[in-house]
Amino acid sequence: MSYFKEASIICCLVLLLFVGMGGSPAEAGKKHIIKFATLAPEGSSWMKSMRGLAEKIKKATDGNVTFRFYPGGVSGDEKDVIRKMRIGQLHGAGFTGVGLGQILPEVRVLDLPFLFNTEEEIQHIYNKMSNYYSARYEDKGFVLLGWVPVGWIHFFSQHPIRSVEDLRRSKSWMWEGDPLVEQAYKGMGVQPIPLSITDVLLSLQTGMVNTVYSSTQGALALQWFTKVKYVTRLRMGYATGGVLISKKKFDKLPQPYQSAVKKIATECLRELVQLIQEDNLKAHKVLEKNDVKWVDLPDEKEMRRFREAGVAARKNMAGKYFPSTLLDQVLNHLKEIRRPLARETIGQELVESR
Repeated sequence: MSYFKEASIICCLVLLLFVGMGGSPAEAGKKHIIKFATLAPEGSSWMKSMRGLAEKIKKATDGNVTFRFYPGGVSGDEKDVIRKMRIGQLHGAGFTGVGLGQILPEVRVLDLPFLFNTEEEIQHIYNKMSNYYSARYEDKGFVLLGWVPVGWIHFFSQHPIRSVEDLRRSKSWMWEGDPLVEQAYKGMGVQPIPLSITDVLLSLQTGMVNTVYSSTQGALALQWFTKVKYVTRLRMGYATGGVLISKKKFDKLPQPYQSAVKKIATECLRELVQLIQEDNLKAHKVLEKNDVKWVDLPDEKEMRRFREAGVAARKNMAGKYFPSTLLDQVLNHLKEIRRPLARETIGQELVESR
């Protein structure tokens, strides 16, 4: 066999290897910059974790996949970020349920008021529904890299919110374009003031609004806690969140890089979920140190009134923003995890009664 023939065979084998890996030699060495936006401010646990994720991906791809971050809402509200992702100005972002829902309305099932009771229930639903939502987001032109829940949602206010009537009398903010909160407020007879999330702090300062809703960590990160005096202990719901990347951008990455991004994102975002839960608990103490006082509902009657509003929102949205069958599916998955817990509780009660 001649030298040239051997060289040709080797070249063919190398080309086949790269084709099998999902790209050409040139593609494997090409630099890919992922422009990533988030409302989370620099220095937050969210951004620290995302920068850690970016470093791991850079190392795994020999420096060929890097991130350029735009934190703290500098790229605008989530609807602005979505628009920029669709035209290619941005490639990825961390979203709350509001942004996720603007792309895929049916994801808001996960944000329904009073749907969850524990973090374990939430994780169970994410595990059960991730494949479904990943496929639906791909249909919309996005790749779901993972869930990053925001946390339990409370009312933060300049006057105590102990009842539905207190909420009606308040100047309540609503994230502009959020049908879920709109329906929940409608069920309580509340007339909210719709604003972009980036306008809330100034609106609290000027008195345009005096009541907002957020996780405890979110209230700290966005500095809203500096403009309120009270936080209602009532947990209205659990705010979902997730990380998306444009499918168009993702598909340009060679197959080995796609696999690396997905694997590392899954690991890092799972750790971030735990960190956010811990940060929300730590935020309780920070609020107390800053004289933000916790407020309890007076009785079970008021709790029922809030819950009835949640049920009303659920009914009004089913069949419009998400299929009723999807809600049924989520509720059935919740029954799966609640039945064993109920049996365990009953069994423990029997033991204790003996």
